[in-house]
Amino acid sequence: MSERSRGNAATRFFTANASGFAIVFVLAVVLALTTDTFLTPANLDSLGRQVSIYAIIAIGQLLVILTGGIDLAVGSIVGLTGIVVAQTVYETTGAGPIWFAVGVALVAGALCGLITGLLVAVLRIPPFIASLGMMGIARGVALLLSGGRTIQPLPEQFEELAGGDVFGVSNLIIVTVLVVVIASVVLAKTSWGRYVHAVGSNAESARLSGVPVKSVLVSVYMASGLLAALGGILLASRLNNGVPTAGAGYELQAIAACVIGGASLFGARGTAVGALIGALIVGMLNNGGSLLGIDPFWLQIAIGALILVAVAVDQLPKSLPGLKAKFTARSEEEDGADTSGERVGADASDAPRAERETAGVER
Repeated sequence: MSERSRGNAATRFFTANASGFAIVFVLAVVLALTTDTFLTPANLDSLGRQVSIYAIIAIGQLLVILTGGIDLAVGSIVGLTGIVVAQTVYETTGAGPIWFAVGVALVAGALCGLITGLLVAVLRIPPFIASLGMMGIARGVALLLSGGRTIQPLPEQFEELAGGDVFGVSNLIIVTVLVVVIASVVLAKTSWGRYVHAVGSNAESARLSGVPVKSVLVSVYMASGLLAALGGILLASRLNNGVPTAGAGYELQAIAACVIGGASLFGARGTAVGALIGALIVGMLNNGGSLLGIDPFWLQIAIGALILVAVAVDQLPKSLPGLKAKFTARSEEEDGADTSGERVGADASDAPRAERETAGVER
């Protein structure tokens, strides 16, 4: 790639995410000025670990949203896979069983996504309903496997998955960056990525163009389940236990991160970097709210309002032409009515004149 191409790519990158970077910067400045602990290493480390898990789950959610769908099951899959990995490594030692447990949990998450994808692609069940059903199933299985109890203690090696670091950089941050880079490259440079955008833009047109729509839909839900499972494994490792109710509400956080990061809920628009920025904004709101002692209920209201604003901004360009057309049509109707009125008035005023002329001729 030439230097000019790299410069253009960097410009497009910062332009596309300018609003997200601006919001992050403003939030950071406000929190730094209003709290004494936001910029402390301990708080930034906690924020980074929390955002990492949100971002990984949000990127899986983004893949589904790009096709015009939604996956409400990711939070429950986080809880289920956390229980699966914790149950498998429970009271075991050594790296072998841990990696085996991680593999089992990843397969469980992908299987959940596969089932949801088949329901959506083959049985044509709306994504909202299919993923809502999977949300209940995954949470129920997690409670059955754990008996509703927290699974602990877990081996120290398992805790190192999320708690460890490489040259001072947290494993969580490294994994998150890898996921963002891989997702960005796959979406931008591969046929599969183009297929995902094509399905989200117009599924029927994509099918007529030769895109395997059903396979694409199944694969995005599998990827979403797989990344939710990765988030669940890292969350269980971070907490060093398996909690059956873990991940509750994460589906909303993931959707919020995607939408705030610029993804369209109507499909075909969004980036992995945008989802990461959105997760960072949501994480900073939660973190800043805790530092400022703001009621968590108000934080939920603020995040909900942000989602509405983001969706409204997304829809505004589409609504403006329609509103303009309606306004123009209405104006034309009113103009037509006025013109008609003038014509009627002219006819009415001309009528006596015509009668007088006719009477004069007769005389």
